[in-house]
Formats: sequence, structure tokens, C-alpha cells
Amino acid sequence: MSRATLFRLVELDDSDLVAILRRALVDERGLNSEFMADDSVLAKIARLAGGDARRALTILETIAVNARKQQIGELTSESVQASLPTALARYDATGDQHYDIISAFIKSVRGSDPDAALHWLARMIEGGEDPRFIARRLVILAAEDIGLADPSALGLANATMNVVAQIGMPEGMIPLASTTIYLALAPKSNAAYNAINSALAEVKAGYTPPVPAHLRSSNIENDRIGYEYPHDLASGVSMQDYLPTGDADKRYYQPKPAGYELTLIERLGKLLKLRGRS
Repeated sequence: MSRATLFRLVELDDSDLVAILRRALVDERGLNSEFMADDSVLAKIARLAGGDARRALTILETIAVNARKQQIGELTSESVQASLPTALARYDATGDQHYDIISAFIKSVRGSDPDAALHWLARMIEGGEDPRFIARRLVILAAEDIGLADPSALGLANATMNVVAQIGMPEGMIPLASTTIYLALAPKSNAAYNAINSALAEVKAGYTPPVPAHLRSSNIENDRIGYEYPHDLASGVSMQDYLPTGDADKRYYQPKPAGYELTLIERLGKLLKLRGRS
């Protein structure tokens, strides 16, 4: 990046977009004065464009195409509304907002706001986003952001992904909406995500001690001496160490007091107490 020149692009305000649209109406490279439109119509297009000139021009072009088919010489608020689904689909299915909207969608679910999540979901559906892509992102979110706070969330998201693949759209929007609401309202925990990343970081840093003798899978009888089979014990829990020798107190999993992980906190506490650890 040291040899690159970086430019930050900011959103245009509505007045800027209205000026661009007005010019496009009369410019010979645009609509060449074929249509009339007052500023209230252009302002409505500007609001829909959300600061993006390309999107504003796409919406204007789509409205003009529809008006030309109907042999109408004036663009009105009604023609804007009638052309809106087509205009949004032409832009959002392949446009830059693809990543922004899916990001807003996931952040809304993670932030436990079902109404915001449904808004962004509707934007993606209306824009022609692949519903399988949306469903896959919900599966990832269920694993990463809900995890063991609600163990059923991942199964529901996975089932939704399969259903959407089988039935397609438009019916697929119903399970997508249901699962979006469920995941948004579910308790949140990234403890499992943090735990595996913590363990991976140590392994990548070179922490790879030998497997303790009593845990090895060996054909040599002496190597298996000392292993306790938990099901043979009255408590069902062995007091043996399962981590590498000398690291019995290492902790990767730090459950959060949310949803089902409250139960896991209690269970983990009992196991640690049985083993004489804090």
C-alpha cells in the first residue's frame, strides 16, 4: 500500500443527487430532454439512492424505460413507485451495496434487533440476492454469535438452508424470515468461537506436547495402562487429566452467562470442583 494513493469516497447528499439527475434528464448523453420531471420526483429518487449517484441514475433510467413503453412524457411519483422493484433489482443484485446490506443484516441479527434484520432481509430479497447465500450466512452466525447459548439455533439455521435450497423463492422468504427473527431474539454467546480460536492460537505458536500415555491409541498394552473408563465409575466422571502433562488447569472455554450456557457454567463448575480445580 506504500505506493498506492488511497481516496475516500463519501456519500452524496440529496441536493447533489438532484443536480445530477436534473442534468441527466437534459444531457444528450442521458435522456436528452425526452422526459419532464419536477424536483419533488427527483428528490424522491435521490432519497431512494441513499447517497449513491450510480444508483440514482439506474433508478432514473429504469423509470424512463417504463415510461417510454407506456408513451408517457412526464415522470411522476407514481411512475417512480411502479418502477422501483425493477430498479432496485438491477442495482442491488450485483452492486456495491451487496456487501453493505448483508453486513447490516448480520450485525442487526447479532445485535438482537429483529425489525432491523427484517428490513435488511427485505432489501436483499427485493434486490434479487441469492437466498442460499443469505441462509449460509445465518448458519455461520448461529454458530459464531449464538453458539451454546441456544444449541438449537444452529440446527434451525441449517434446516432453513436446506429448505431454501429445496423450495426456492418466493416461498423461501418465509423460513428465512422466521429464522432471522428467531436468531435475532436468541441469547448470544461467542464463547465457543473464542475457545477454538484460543486453542488454535497456542497450537500455531508451537504448543504441541506429546499425548499422555493413558490417552494414546496404542496396540502396546503397557501404553494403555492407567486409563479410566468413565462409564465404569459411579460418578461417570474420571479424575484423570486429559490435557497434556502439566497443563491440567488450562482453560480455553469461558462460557458466558446467557441462555443455555448458564446451565453449562453450572455443569462446568461441578466438574472442576470434582477434580479439585477452580
